[in-house]
Amino acid sequence: MVDRSNKPSALHPSGTGPSPTVYSDGKKVTATLPTGDSVEVMLYGATVTSWKSNGKEHMWLSEKAILDGSKAIRGGIPVVFPVFGPPPKNHATSSLPQHGFARISHWEYLGKSSSESGLLAKGGDDAVRLDFGLTPANLSDEMKKAWPYDFSLQYSVTLGKNGLQTMLSVRNEGDKPFDFQMLTHTYFRIPDVSKIQITGLAGTKYNDKVMNGNEFDTPSPNLRIEGQTDRVYKSLKQDTTSITVDGSPAYDVIRDNLADTVIWNPWTEGAQAIGDFAPKDGWKNMICVEAGAVNGWTTLEGQDGFEAGQILKSYL
Repeated sequence: MVDRSNKPSALHPSGTGPSPTVYSDGKKVTATLPTGDSVEVMLYGATVTSWKSNGKEHMWLSEKAILDGSKAIRGGIPVVFPVFGPPPKNHATSSLPQHGFARISHWEYLGKSSSESGLLAKGGDDAVRLDFGLTPANLSDEMKKAWPYDFSLQYSVTLGKNGLQTMLSVRNEGDKPFDFQMLTHTYFRIPDVSKIQITGLAGTKYNDKVMNGNEFDTPSPNLRIEGQTDRVYKSLKQDTTSITVDGSPAYDVIRDNLADTVIWNPWTEGAQAIGDFAPKDGWKNMICVEAGAVNGWTTLEGQDGFEAGQILKSYL
């Protein structure tokens, strides 16, 4: 486990009071707290497809999301690994599909557990952690041939009364170093995209994929969504990116050991071009704020590990 001085306090159960309930049907794992807050994670892609608190759904999931394991799930929190976006040519990931294989592989459910001690959850048995694992044994022959490294991933989803934490632990189980990128592609459900601002983007540069990937300075710490948006904000100075609605707090994305954030909304033209995006005007009610390590590559030496993730907080 990597010791990080800026590591945010983890969600944790206190061991008293009513216990959370966890149910697995072999395709999906659902955890519910005594408060009624809940999370659902599909074993296909270890994709979070629902996160509810205070009776409200916080994840945007396409009405045409394909949940049978034949295609990446459109919405929720897909896990991107070991490459973000289309793989570059002449690279170890160049034979992989866009966004890598983690979101299109069947993960193992490793069980529920107590999480690390921390300060976000206080009083009552108010958090539960679900662990999921992925190794070469879970990959298709095609994916193993495309990325022939010995690795293990553990993805932990912790539901607490004060938020949702997702952590990815990457381990190089072999002797050869490998490069990777990782990202949690979080789709937030919002009332109206025209009324939101995304804050915490000051003092950095971004690559704008809508503008041919060119790099720009960030003129303002706040971003309004006024058209098709696909930006990679690099090496952010602060660890929290927030979404406000009409100036009031809606969500916080607190990055842990991750420096980059992708902001994405397909707008009208993008949504029309995506077959499994529904309803077609659903872009009005979603925004992706994606914590990741995608500016360049992280190199992991043989028998070494890397851990990073995010804490999501809702104020809705």
